[in-house]
Amino acid sequence: MTLPKLHVAVLMGGWSNERPVSLMSGEGVAEALEGKGHTVTRIDMGRDVAQRLAEAAPDVVFNALHGAPGEDGTVQGMMDLMGLVYTHSGLATSVIAIDKELTKQALVPHGIPMPGGRIVETETLFERDPLPRPYVLKPVNEGSSVGVAIVTAEGNYGNPIGRDAKGPWQEFDRLLAEPYIRGRELTTAVIGDRALLVTELKPKSGFYDFDSKYTDGMTEHVCPAEIPDEITAACKDLALRAHQLLGCKGTSRSDFRWDDSQGVEGLFLLEVNTQPGMTRLSLVPEQARACGMDYPDLVEAIIVEALEDARGAGGRAK
Repeated sequence: MTLPKLHVAVLMGGWSNERPVSLMSGEGVAEALEGKGHTVTRIDMGRDVAQRLAEAAPDVVFNALHGAPGEDGTVQGMMDLMGLVYTHSGLATSVIAIDKELTKQALVPHGIPMPGGRIVETETLFERDPLPRPYVLKPVNEGSSVGVAIVTAEGNYGNPIGRDAKGPWQEFDRLLAEPYIRGRELTTAVIGDRALLVTELKPKSGFYDFDSKYTDGMTEHVCPAEIPDEITAACKDLALRAHQLLGCKGTSRSDFRWDDSQGVEGLFLLEVNTQPGMTRLSLVPEQARACGMDYPDLVEAIIVEALEDARGAGGRAK
């Protein structure tokens, strides 16, 4: 569809651990839309977000929030009740995709390879390991590698884990324990019905954590990844299938770990991000640019899908 000049509310900020990233994403989106001639209302989400959205009465909301409550279905449900058109995934998809255990339950039965593991109560970690070392501990419903710890055989956090050791066990009552998969960090973006490219991430720290993701110069992005064609094809196929199985809208980004000593059998999907970052350092804009789509056109493409989806449903129905 040809995009007319619109009034777009860009929803950003909020109060999750990913607030700084969301503010950067939102400002980038807002500037891109203004550069295209659209009217933009910036909304740094507070508890009065419903009132502010109602007062703005936009044609469409660009959801640039990351983490709860903007990525877990809470804000999506509110906007559904308000009858607003908004970008990215709807309520049900958001509830499932932000929860790593629910994501496994939705995808693994359809042949999507994901690491095994289980949910553990944090208190049990100070008594015994939930899995053989090395293993990974991560929050069940956080993104951007917030609170991820790799517990090694050398006892980097103590053996058993010490209560005073700095890690996610100090913030969360329940954690997901997964086997550690050696190898390489890969990621693939999906826009609409198309998987774009595969990027390999080479963090200088050795671990792709929050700082490595959002600090310029701390991670090398190899785009497209220098990997065998069969791995590229597998990443793109799995990312698109996961996007479709979960019912994602707009754009998503699937993160993988690949043990390159095992070929395709060593490839595992870690998670699907339903509202991936839109900062200038972010991976989705980088892959889109490599495919010939500049940042403002990417932003408009996400809005176009939201408008077409709402029009086809006769309103917002997810």
